[in-house]
Amino acid sequence: MKQAYQTYTADDHAVWRRLYERQMKQLPAIASRVYLEGIEKVGFVAEHIPNFETETNPRLRSLTGWEVEAVPGLIPQKEFFELLANRKFPASIWLRKPEQLDYLEEPDMFHDTFGHVPLLTNQAFCDFMGDLSRMALRWLHVPEAITQIGRLYWYTVEFGLIQEEGQLKIYGGGILSSAGESTYCFNEAVPKISFDIRTLLNTSYHIDRYQDHYFVINSFEQLYRSTPDIEEILSETYLVTR
Repeated sequence: MKQAYQTYTADDHAVWRRLYERQMKQLPAIASRVYLEGIEKVGFVAEHIPNFETETNPRLRSLTGWEVEAVPGLIPQKEFFELLANRKFPASIWLRKPEQLDYLEEPDMFHDTFGHVPLLTNQAFCDFMGDLSRMALRWLHVPEAITQIGRLYWYTVEFGLIQEEGQLKIYGGGILSSAGESTYCFNEAVPKISFDIRTLLNTSYHIDRYQDHYFVINSFEQLYRSTPDIEEILSETYLVTR
């Protein structure tokens, strides 16, 4: 489907601006350097909602070969992973209302676009997303395996932290697009767990409140290199037991 950019109202652009400016007051000090550089590379600004067709996608294609695919909202797992496997990141086209600035039950365009798209300028991160989605398609017939792949996506793409030059930074889109969780995740009382595949695959999560713990990677290359180990663990677990 098309983004139908002309249908966004002045109020929509105003909401984008409020959310963008609110996050950019705090993210330069706490977000991954790769993410912050990505915002500049894709040309995001406070003044208007990004236009996927004329602005975002030409830039992404020239950098990593990826692009943003407009979707109406949450889509089925198979369609979601097929898009990612084909280097297309699904982004909702609807934007929250002013009264929804702080909480939504499902991701909107600000979360999908502001939170996730800047990292699509990083090749290692993109390669991880591609490998993970192709793996998910191979395991779609095993619900338990998909649950574990979902945990991996959740604790990395959505709520991941990274060590950069000895400092803890945010790269997960679910945190980057949340004013509250952007600060909460640094609370010393909240456990930060070194990235370990077996631990992560067996750690459940919840969607209705801030996370109880976060997993920390050392680099996006580490994330990309982890996919063969993930495949091996799934094969050991489910091909042996079935």
